Amino acid sequence: MDPVIVVGAGPVGLALALSLARHSVPTVVLDEGPGKDEQRPARTVVLREDTAAFVERLVGHSFGDAESGARWTSWRSLRRKQLMRELSFGEGCPAPLHLPQHVLTGALRDAIADERLVKVAVESKLDSLEQDASGLTAHTRGPKDTWWRGSYLVGCDGPRSTVRKLLDIRFPGRTAVERHAVAALRTELPWQGEALLHRMPPWRGGGAEVTGRPLAGGVWRLDWLLPPRGELVTPDALVVRIRETLAGWCEGATPPYELLDTGVHTVHHRLARRWRIGRAFLAGDAAHLLGALGTQGLDEGLRDADNLSWKLALAWHHGARDSLLDSYQAERRAGVAARLRAADQSLPVLRGGKGLRSYVPGAARGHDTLLTDGHVGRGPLGAPSSYADSPLAPEPTESEVAVGTPPGAPVADVRVTAPDGSFVQLRDRLGLGQLLVVLVAPGTVVWERRHWVSAGIMPRLAAAVSALPHDAELLVAESYPGAAAHSVLLVRPDGHLVTALSGVRPAELYAAAEAALGGGEPAERGADAGRPEQADAQDSPAKTK
Repeated sequence: MDPVIVVGAGPVGLALALSLARHSVPTVVLDEGPGKDEQRPARTVVLREDTAAFVERLVGHSFGDAESGARWTSWRSLRRKQLMRELSFGEGCPAPLHLPQHVLTGALRDAIADERLVKVAVESKLDSLEQDASGLTAHTRGPKDTWWRGSYLVGCDGPRSTVRKLLDIRFPGRTAVERHAVAALRTELPWQGEALLHRMPPWRGGGAEVTGRPLAGGVWRLDWLLPPRGELVTPDALVVRIRETLAGWCEGATPPYELLDTGVHTVHHRLARRWRIGRAFLAGDAAHLLGALGTQGLDEGLRDADNLSWKLALAWHHGARDSLLDSYQAERRAGVAARLRAADQSLPVLRGGKGLRSYVPGAARGHDTLLTDGHVGRGPLGAPSSYADSPLAPEPTESEVAVGTPPGAPVADVRVTAPDGSFVQLRDRLGLGQLLVVLVAPGTVVWERRHWVSAGIMPRLAAAVSALPHDAELLVAESYPGAAAHSVLLVRPDGHLVTALSGVRPAELYAAAEAALGGGEPAERGADAGRPEQADAQDSPAKTK
């Protein structure tokens, strides 16, 4: 079987390649650059709890040390001189992870260097692509022109995606939705480790909004919202902004600071019409652009990689189910589209425009709450996508019970007992290419596994799990939010809940697992999956060159 071709060696492409390798799928990463990344301290990423856990599983370590990432202690929202809201992070409210993008990319590259299933081809620019019934052929130019043969291909090659253009997929949306002046600097502010959103700051020239997000090592990223048009950000003007902002936050005296990097961040909102054409897929910025109100495009791109990798792995190892591969677009595109709609509907209100302002309560405190939720990964502007309407959702049954996680949403990261008797976090068992079955059994934590593994409902549940249509691991949790004793949770390889059942229901559990895998029998490898005639004539030709 030919490897999967990943076009683009940014964080999304590298994460997808590593995730496929964890599923024992070989990949070739086509990197049009030299294999090194420019260090830009002002170019940072904010990852929510689930995407941070996904990346840390891939690289094999945490980003919480003093030289890489920072998890904030709290978030505060100010309006003029008034504190509007303060949110403390902790066990019940996990903090986002904030780190420079080059640190993330470097960690992924280091992990790939030790991964025998991933080959990175540097200075390889894709210029043509052809599909047939059994795979794809791609051509790259560079120091040596090369033909590559692959089973599938994923375009992770950014906003100007060559893959998207070769597939003739439209990329409609809005340009320059917002602009921000950005500076990364090392200084000491009164709120050590706390992120800050300051709307309408009281000092002269403060502008409409400034955000301060701490990084590791005493470094801060500051973002100033700019007028939509007309204002050029000169170096002198940016220095004035920095000094006025620091003085305003430090009671009139500008503290010493070291300016590390500057830039202007322009937010675009675009969404590709199609994310799958036959055996070719789009992910990350090649498929969507978003970034207003704290929403991070890379965070969504990593969710693309997590969603697609296990589905491609199943197709690669066992033959393609079209319904499973099609579900990638159905789930991810719908989730990103909902986020874009929420941002586009909120912007006129939050930025003081008209439109929905007359329909939505205009209290400043409500606006600040909506902004804060977007920045920290909650609410319609920031919460992870739920796949409740996924084509992979099983039919409801009388045995289904409600738990704290709705079907289709990411599961809570509870402590579980693994088959070897060790205690691990549930998220640590994700990404291994298998389904997870979690039994909620209060009291098991105080007994050694050997005492209860063969007692009660465990033998029947173990037999039901072993009979599932795909490899599955049986885990036991002392408790799960909102779940009654003897609830059985079925979890996808990417951590989204399939269903929760009351007790051991082998037939219902099997049916839910089969639905989560696409249902039915796999198509003959290469026969139906990705037939060119499946794509509509407007968005893709049968072959692209």
